[in-house]
Amino acid sequence: MAIITLTTDLGSKDFYQAALKGSILSILPTANIIDITHEVPSFNISYAAFVLKNAYPYFPKNTVHLIGIDSVFSENTKYIALRYKDHYFVGADNGIFSLLLDEAPDELVELNIMQDLKYLHFPLVDIFVKAAIHLAKGGKLKDIGLPTGDIEQRMLLHPVIERDIIRGSVIYIDTFCNVITNITKDLFTKIQRNRDFTLYFRKSETITQLSWHYNEVPEGEKLCLFGISNHLEIAINKGKASGLLGLHLSDIVRVEFHP
Repeated sequence: MAIITLTTDLGSKDFYQAALKGSILSILPTANIIDITHEVPSFNISYAAFVLKNAYPYFPKNTVHLIGIDSVFSENTKYIALRYKDHYFVGADNGIFSLLLDEAPDELVELNIMQDLKYLHFPLVDIFVKAAIHLAKGGKLKDIGLPTGDIEQRMLLHPVIERDIIRGSVIYIDTFCNVITNITKDLFTKIQRNRDFTLYFRKSETITQLSWHYNEVPEGEKLCLFGISNHLEIAINKGKASGLLGLHLSDIVRVEFHP
C-alpha cells in the first residue's frame, strides 16, 4: 500500500487539511495517508524541517513525504521533488530541503506538472498531490519534472563553540513542553571529553548531570538528556519545563565543561 505522509502548517481548525486528504483519496483511494503534523507554526520551515527530519527515517522505503509549508505560488519559488535515502519528498524549494537533508539528494527535479489556475493559491491540492501520487504509485521523477542541481539554501543557527563552552539555543518545544536545543549529542561528546559539566539557562538555573530517561529524577525535578532526536533536551519529570522554567524558542543555553 502506498504511503504518503503530510507535514503542513494547515492546523486542524479549518477545512484545508481535509481538502488536501480528499484530493489524494479522489485520485488514489488506496493511499495510506499518515499525518506527521499539521501544527507547524505558519511559514516556519525550520520547525517543519526538525519535525520531519526526526520522523521520516522510521517509515518504510519509498514512502512519499508531502511538505506543505510556505508553498503558496511565487514567481521566485519553484516546486521540486527528490529522492533521498530511498524516500521521496515533494514541496516548495523555499530552503526547507537544505535544513532537512544532510547531503545532496540522490535525484532532484523541478516539477513541470501543469498548474490548474483554480488552485494557484493552494498548490498542495493540485501540483503537490499529483506529484506525490505519481511517486507513490511507483512512477519516475523524470516523468514529472526536469533535472535540476540546486536547492534554495537556508542556514540554521549553530551552537557557538569556545574551548570549554558550548553556547546553544532552544529550537523546539514539544507537546510535553520539553525544551530541545540545537546542541547535538555528537557535538556535546566531542567537546566534553569525559569531563564534568554545568548546563546554565535562565540566569540562575543549572543542571550538572545527564539522565538516561525522565524517571531517573523524582517527579517535578528538572533534568537534561539526549532524547530520540539526539539533541540536548531540558525537561521536568512529569512537568512542563518550558512554562515552569520560563524557556522559549531562541532562548540561549550554555554548557561549561570543567577540568
